[in-house]
Amino acid sequence: MADFLEEKRQEISRRLKELEPLAEEYDRLKAAASALEDALGSVASQAVSTATAIVTGRPRRRRRPGRPRGSATSTSKATPAAAAAAATTPASTPAKAARKKPGRPPGRPKVAASTAAPTAGRRRSGRRKGSGKRAAQALRYVRAQPGITIPELAAKMGIKENYLYRVLPGLEQEGKIRKDGRGWRPKEG
Repeated sequence: MADFLEEKRQEISRRLKELEPLAEEYDRLKAAASALEDALGSVASQAVSTATAIVTGRPRRRRRPGRPRGSATSTSKATPAAAAAAATTPASTPAKAARKKPGRPPGRPKVAASTAAPTAGRRRSGRRKGSGKRAAQALRYVRAQPGITIPELAAKMGIKENYLYRVLPGLEQEGKIRKDGRGWRPKEG
């Protein structure tokens, strides 16, 4: 029995020595195939980006993963994994590029936040503060029940309190209501 086991052990050792160069060759070929696949993938994505830039007239920008389509960041901030993911995404078709994007209509320039406050000579865009339907509804409830608090008012109106924390001070500035402790009362006179 011992002779049989020794014979099998020697047989396995010989076969392992025969297969070792083949296993090394297998590993080298697998690494080479992976490198070629990566190189072909980056060449293909560069070709797609170049074609997109030619069709649309602007270079394709890469985005970070998990961000909306409209937001773009520079590739220097992107991680290598994000850059690889962005490189393999398909380019948009010319039909998509030709469609109008929703947003600010032409002729209305975007105003910086520092200059957005109305000045003496300019009119403010949009409706007046406190002139909406909810403001009128809140004013009716305050007149009907003087001293009503914001949580009570929100429950009656079926809306969230945080909205009323914006609406009621606007009505107070217009002189329609006044704050009395925690409650709100109509302004007399």
